[in-house]
Amino acid sequence: MKFTLSVAMSPLDQLAGLAQTAEECGFASVALPDSLFYMETAAEKYPYTPDGSRMWNEETPWVDPLIAAASMAAVTRTIRFYTNVLKLGSRNPLLLARQLGSVANLTNNRFGFGVGIGWAPEEFEWCGAPYAKRGARVDEMIEIIKLVLDGGMVEYHGKFFDFDRLQMSPAPSEKVPFYVGGHTEVALRRAARVGDGWTSAMMTLDDLKATKARLGELRAEYGRADEPFEIQAVCIDKFGATGYQEMDEAGITDAIVIPWIFDGHGFDAPLEAKQDSLRKFAAEYIK
Repeated sequence: MKFTLSVAMSPLDQLAGLAQTAEECGFASVALPDSLFYMETAAEKYPYTPDGSRMWNEETPWVDPLIAAASMAAVTRTIRFYTNVLKLGSRNPLLLARQLGSVANLTNNRFGFGVGIGWAPEEFEWCGAPYAKRGARVDEMIEIIKLVLDGGMVEYHGKFFDFDRLQMSPAPSEKVPFYVGGHTEVALRRAARVGDGWTSAMMTLDDLKATKARLGELRAEYGRADEPFEIQAVCIDKFGATGYQEMDEAGITDAIVIPWIFDGHGFDAPLEAKQDSLRKFAAEYIK
């Protein structure tokens, strides 16, 4: 099992140093969160906390994850980066394909694309995208982005998006992996059908096991049971050597962690304290 460092809600001037230290310590990847803006009043509850509250406020620092990936890749050599997850529904697929191709090239193929639909109606509507039929629109967007990133002259004529022949160059020299997030049946079907992996929000190991089993059934249904498939997990009830062994035995391929939280440091802790936590975590758990 690999370990990925989440840098969610860290000050932006810490990102380069965290990426460098994570690479030195043997972390496989850095997970980059996405949030477009903080709306003062939200139309919907946040779906990944018990009471629907957001875990951040209007002053919490965020950076565009694609810009962050390019910036952090510039000061590292081997560690990978993936969005966890980028809210696809409020974006334009052609503009996003241009950005993703650029990041894939600038990181020398050290980039994976974690995608979700997005939970907030405001992020859709205030960015000019309809909230209605968002799932079907996102399915077309994924098709378009994959098509463009594969390279060459392409065209697309769908229900929601339509364009004639075009090409974006250079295309990535390696396939960009797509990791699909979401806990609903529709999201799991999307991951099984078009994803190179599935990424969780906060879940117990028992829930992760059940979800992994369902993904296995769906991947078999789509004829993809024998293809490689990542299970990226934020597990909320298993920690330490025994916990990580249980996750590994359950088939989790990638544990997403924030080591300084285990040491009692907050998201805004000094960089040096976070780096010490990374080194301590790596010495204990990364082989």
